[in-house]
Amino acid sequence: MSEERINIGGQAVVEGVMMRNKSNVAIAVRGSEGDINLKKIDFLSFSEKYPFLKWPLLRGMAAFIEALVLGFRSLSISAEQALEEEEEELKGWELPLTMAIALAAGIGLFILLPTVLMTYLRQGVETPLLLNLGEGVLRLIIFLSYIFLISRWQEVARVFQYHGAEHKAIACYEAGHSLTVDNARPFSTLHRRCGTSFLLIVMVTSILLFSFFGWPELWQRVLIRLSLLPLVAGLSYEGIRLAGLKDNIFTRFISQPGLWLQHLTTKKPADEQVEVAICALNEVLPDFQSEGIVVEEQVEAL
Repeated sequence: MSEERINIGGQAVVEGVMMRNKSNVAIAVRGSEGDINLKKIDFLSFSEKYPFLKWPLLRGMAAFIEALVLGFRSLSISAEQALEEEEEELKGWELPLTMAIALAAGIGLFILLPTVLMTYLRQGVETPLLLNLGEGVLRLIIFLSYIFLISRWQEVARVFQYHGAEHKAIACYEAGHSLTVDNARPFSTLHRRCGTSFLLIVMVTSILLFSFFGWPELWQRVLIRLSLLPLVAGLSYEGIRLAGLKDNIFTRFISQPGLWLQHLTTKKPADEQVEVAICALNEVLPDFQSEGIVVEEQVEAL
């Protein structure tokens, strides 16, 4: 394969994989009968619509919002297909409500809980820097504990297998090999540009950034942390983008903790799962024509 490589992103979904480039999204889901159902979405990146969003920091904020929008839509599509297999109906309000609850729970677990706990665990400590660092350590502990616990859940472990399949397919493409299961199989399930690594960088960046704002009252701390989340996302995106573009001592240093963490969030996939990831990836590459492994294909606009 000699054509110029394009940047591909991806995500594991329910019994499948989502892959995307700047203007297209493909969600491939394995059906109960062994077929692969494919849905394609026409999607123009925010930065393509509004060029100023390509500026440093702004592009990270835009990418974060895009990831939330596409992640929600992709999970919705895969869940709908899974429920169709079980002859159940997904009500229109159920997934938005679930996602809203999940977002609120995430804010509560990773923003509210650490700062509230630190209020009670301070034990006479008055130095704002130490209090912020202590809160950051608590946030990391909660985050890592959460990842560890959900990785023990059988249903989530299967999603993590598709996560590994996504990484293998992308790594095979980036290495310039033909996209086949045999070629993708030897590649690692770890990848520098993984969302897991991004989340870990977000955690570390938030510790450093929040430390500049002292230790005000609880409601003020919560407001400051929520208002700074877009900036944290922008800074973290620049870090993981640099790690994906360069290979040196610095980028290896900032990438390594995320790669370690991916040992929890990715699992070794079966060949059938790698095939699903390759199917989704092929559909967002230029001038690719499907070769008959997809039995259902739908196209819609986001």
